[in-house]
Amino acid sequence: MENALKVLYFHQHFVTPQGAGAIRSYAMARKLIERGHSVTMVCGSNSSGTTGLRSSFSRGKRRGIVDGIDVVELDLAYSNSDGFVKRVWTFLLFAIRSIRIALTEKYDVVFATTTPLTAGIPGIFARWLRKKPFVFEVRDLWPELPREMGVIKNPLVLWAMEVLEWASYRSADRLIGLSPGIVEGIRKRGVPAERIALIPNGCDLDIFSEKGEPWRPEGVRESDLLAVFAGTHGLANGLDAVLDAAKELKKRGRDDVKLVLIGGGKLKPALQARAQRESLTNVVFHDPVKKADLAGLMRAADLGMQVLANVPAFYYGTSPNKFFDYIAAGLPVLNNYPGWLAEMIEEEQCGFAVAPADPVAFADALERAANERDSLPGMGQRSKDLAQSRFDRNILSVQWVDWVAGVER
Repeated sequence: MENALKVLYFHQHFVTPQGAGAIRSYAMARKLIERGHSVTMVCGSNSSGTTGLRSSFSRGKRRGIVDGIDVVELDLAYSNSDGFVKRVWTFLLFAIRSIRIALTEKYDVVFATTTPLTAGIPGIFARWLRKKPFVFEVRDLWPELPREMGVIKNPLVLWAMEVLEWASYRSADRLIGLSPGIVEGIRKRGVPAERIALIPNGCDLDIFSEKGEPWRPEGVRESDLLAVFAGTHGLANGLDAVLDAAKELKKRGRDDVKLVLIGGGKLKPALQARAQRESLTNVVFHDPVKKADLAGLMRAADLGMQVLANVPAFYYGTSPNKFFDYIAAGLPVLNNYPGWLAEMIEEEQCGFAVAPADPVAFADALERAANERDSLPGMGQRSKDLAQSRFDRNILSVQWVDWVAGVER
């Protein structure tokens, strides 16, 4: 039996399955515990998620055990709707306060996961000041992504991010990339390949395979084709592409196709305003829901929409949670940008891959799905097969634990 380790885990956006959001860190922490290790999870507060703690904050934090995880939640509220300056300030405050924890807490291994990139700062301090093994997980390539999106243009800020990226990669004893492009991006920074592992996002088959009551949002008929997007409504998600397709479908008179957008985010009010202004009654907005309820919706849905802004850094450099939720639920996937996921969808014949910024092609795929609904169950089964054979969270989490726990050896 492997030696039990105390793992100090930094993830600013940690949530449990009882909230809305990605639960990778929760699943990985639970797997560490199942293998006999202990985990202290350091996180911030999230507007759409829940850490599982209910007590009041004292001196800016609260602490308690959640499903065996020792959770330290800092009173640093974060929302995708926050302005750029506020978000940056929240990121920096979390990093600064995390440094103190990294220098005082008792642990054997420190693990940090992005985003944001500043999540690596406490790991750097732990590595160099306390000589602790440091494992760094990269979920998005920074500063490549904000640079290509045009979110950050200041050359000094971009340079500072490059320095932080370089320092995080070079300080880490081991690294984890969530997509082929991320792994390649780390390697190009001069990190030896033997220090990098590809462990993508996984499918929560236990959640999405449960028998539950399917449900449809108000305004979606039983006879309608239900295409769902479940995720953040932010700049990176490019959800105007969905509204562009809805406008094209409206022109064609296809009111039997409903596009359901589940979630929240900074751009949601603007998207809702546009849909109302253009009378896009085929678009339905819904608040975020927890995983169990999302599973019920997906059991009623016909198609999952994997949508991102047309940014080349996304093509191979992202591993979106929603894609893995869709295939875990056995849904065909409509993807609107090139890259490794589009290639996988075409290879496995489990959905539709359309060109970016092409509302006609997007609408064509939706119309084809509505016209050929008999073909969707077969696509959905191939999605499910893909989820089970290559992206089962239980299998991937074992690989993850072996990589993290093996850093001392």
